[in-house]
Amino acid sequence: MQYPYTMNGQVLQQVEAQSDLGVIIRKDLKASDQCAKAYAKASRVLGMIGRNIRYKSTEVMLRLYKSMVRPHVEYCTAAWSPHYIKDKQLIEKIQRRFLKMIPGFKDLRYERGLKILRLNTLEERRNRADLIFLFKMYKGLSRPPFESLFQLTNQDKTRGHSLKLSRHCTNRDVRLHFFSERVINNWNQLEQTIVEAGCVDTFKRRLHMYRNDKMDLLLD
Repeated sequence: MQYPYTMNGQVLQQVEAQSDLGVIIRKDLKASDQCAKAYAKASRVLGMIGRNIRYKSTEVMLRLYKSMVRPHVEYCTAAWSPHYIKDKQLIEKIQRRFLKMIPGFKDLRYERGLKILRLNTLEERRNRADLIFLFKMYKGLSRPPFESLFQLTNQDKTRGHSLKLSRHCTNRDVRLHFFSERVINNWNQLEQTIVEAGCVDTFKRRLHMYRNDKMDLLLD
């Protein structure tokens, strides 16, 4: 059942989706529209690079991709990170297209190309961004307050690091994949030396080292 909302006595118009600070929010909270928007923007820039850059050396292409293309599919992903396979594949398609634009990479397997270029999949980067954002919240460096979304577990009853988080009871698909839920498993898998980092840069460095030892850490 839909309820009418009013402001200053005026009934507000109901819409299927609304853009807020560049992120499309649907009434069902699904991310497909935002994924399509991000893909379209990144795809246009990638096409422009392909048409206008003649000297497509690996170094030049990497700099252009990281500075002009990838930000479009990574903007504010904490609010809209996709969980449907079709949406994940759509976003990942940008990076797959980019690799094929580099001379010598067209016939390489995607995973092999990423390893040569020392890149992670975009899915890994989204999950990494979630962990970094959570760490900033814990340190009081970002809004909203940490306590508004997360609760530490009883440390006497857990193994692993001392900052493990409690999971909320939910059976709704939308809530299950919301930032405050999806980040918990990855966070709870981290080692004590990572979560006790004194600053964001140290956290990033230790997280990178741990990811290299545990390759599936940042995959859904």
